[in-house]
Amino acid sequence: MEVFKEIFPLQSYLQEHRKSGKSIGLVPTMGALHKGHLSLINEAIAEADVVVCSVFVNPTQFNNAADLDKYPRTLEDDLKLLEAAGCSAVFCPSVDEMYATLPVVKFDFGNLEKVMEGSFRPGHFNGVGIVVSKLFNIVNPDFAYFGQKDLQQYVIIAQMVSDLSFSVKLRRVPVFREASGLAMSSRNRRLSDAAKEQATSLYKALQLCKEYLHNGTDLDKLKRDAWKVMEENGVQVEYLEIVEPATLEPIENISAHKSVAICIAAYIEGVRLIDNEIIKLDF
Repeated sequence: MEVFKEIFPLQSYLQEHRKSGKSIGLVPTMGALHKGHLSLINEAIAEADVVVCSVFVNPTQFNNAADLDKYPRTLEDDLKLLEAAGCSAVFCPSVDEMYATLPVVKFDFGNLEKVMEGSFRPGHFNGVGIVVSKLFNIVNPDFAYFGQKDLQQYVIIAQMVSDLSFSVKLRRVPVFREASGLAMSSRNRRLSDAAKEQATSLYKALQLCKEYLHNGTDLDKLKRDAWKVMEENGVQVEYLEIVEPATLEPIENISAHKSVAICIAAYIEGVRLIDNEIIKLDF
């Protein structure tokens, strides 16, 4: 496995592979890797000839300086995991390498960034758009792999790819969960064992929503009871939204849709967690 900290050596490496007709897969991450990230690597290995994983804690997507400071950084362990997984190359640049000057370009994703995460994290998706577009330009991948746990991020990146005519094909990989149902996240390592147990209530709330949808329960009761499941476990719920998976538009009439996404954000021990489930309604 090759490790690159600078852009041009990485591009030279990839150019040689591209000359021989090999396809390139990109897995963008912020490090502190876990099995969920490795599921993205595995998907990439199954499809692409050369797999590049980026490890970069992107400062432009944090609207909370304390959150940026606390974000776990475990590069040495990350490299061991990636090598064992069969990753071809890792790109782990410094902030100065990625941002020689502060970007002045601003992304406006319209209504896509005004709901859910966008409502509570102003500027976040502008930072995501900037760093992902930079990675696409640096790596020029044939495929790029993103986790469904960050569903809103995936939808926004898909819009960016369409609007800016990036040639990359996006792949959305299902949420990877612990045995308890807790969605794997780098932030989980900041939780105590007791808090991890509390956090399983997010998954329980999602499963309740799924049950209610299949039973035809009205949406107001669905939201109220799912919210209660989390609050009774000491979870501070930020939002629970029922949206159309491709557009993130709020859903009021279930019968008009073939699938819905239940999206949750909540705080436990001051750590912000998100989760979601896409539920098919073909029943």
